[in-house]
Amino acid sequence: MNPETLPRAELAGLHVEVVESPNADLVGVAGRVVDETTNTLLVAAGSGTTMVPKSAATFRFHVDDTRVVVEGWRLVARPARRTEQTGDTIWR
Repeated sequence: MNPETLPRAELAGLHVEVVESPNADLVGVAGRVVDETTNTLLVAAGSGTTMVPKSAATFRFHVDDTRVVVEGWRLVARPARRTEQTGDTIWR
């Protein structure tokens, strides 16, 4: 998985960390993605869950031993629609 293919992947269950955001309180939030809406990711950390706006953050996803950094604006879409976007996939 790489920055080009990750936006078309299912994000629920992936480990994520917020690496940049205009809201300093969100930088460093890390945990598992437990839910996703058009504009937000719900991240479960040890002390609870945090809702992070996609468009206002840069995320680092941990997939196996790979770290993929994605600008949040690339993830803004309904999850089902985002995973159907045109690209180099054998499923379209």
